[in-house]
Amino acid sequence: MDKPGFEILPQGVDGMIVRFAQELDEAANRRALSLAHDARQFAGVIEVAPGLASTFVRFDPATTTRAAVVEALHRVAQQGELPVVNGRIWHVPCCFAEPYAPQISEVASLAGITVAQVVAEIAEADLRVLAIGFQPGQPYLGVLPQHWNIPRQSGLTPMVPAGALTVAIRQCVLFAGPSPTGWRMIGRTGFRCFDLGAAQPFALLPGDRLRMVPVGTAEIDGLLGDPMGGARVIA
Repeated sequence: MDKPGFEILPQGVDGMIVRFAQELDEAANRRALSLAHDARQFAGVIEVAPGLASTFVRFDPATTTRAAVVEALHRVAQQGELPVVNGRIWHVPCCFAEPYAPQISEVASLAGITVAQVVAEIAEADLRVLAIGFQPGQPYLGVLPQHWNIPRQSGLTPMVPAGALTVAIRQCVLFAGPSPTGWRMIGRTGFRCFDLGAAQPFALLPGDRLRMVPVGTAEIDGLLGDPMGGARVIA
């Protein structure tokens, strides 16, 4: 293990992973995002993808060497306290009522709080985009307080729609497209995180922050046909 608190692991002939922790950790995620920001500037680096607690880096062997990239990664990662990457702040309308929140009562029971508290705590949370993954443009959001450390389901929900807000293990996932999932659905937005035809297909970037704005069923019904679902950048 390299000091302070990271290791660089080879990935094939032209890649490596810089890992800051073995599991999700707020400080590790912030370091991963910050390192990704800096690594994009390294000579010969052609791809960078931050994860929950690590950063993947791929380089062009025709223009640089593994040793040179590793040296640059060491130089930045060993700083320990890396600059915080803060992106845009989004307001995203979200309905937490039936039929758009089919498992909110179950989540409330698992978290040891009321349904009203579920809605209030999610609405008050500054949900940071920790990573993009699973589907194109799909954000993992968090980190929620410890009582939100609820497990995934033992089985799969056959399908949740695009815009579904789901929770597990102190995180939310806002689904970019229809999908089976082991996460529990507590709300629905009209926001489409991925649009292949857009100039920027990924609406969100790691470091962006989302604030869920509770709305009723009538309002969300009117937003489901809008690609942005009423979501807007406020800062």
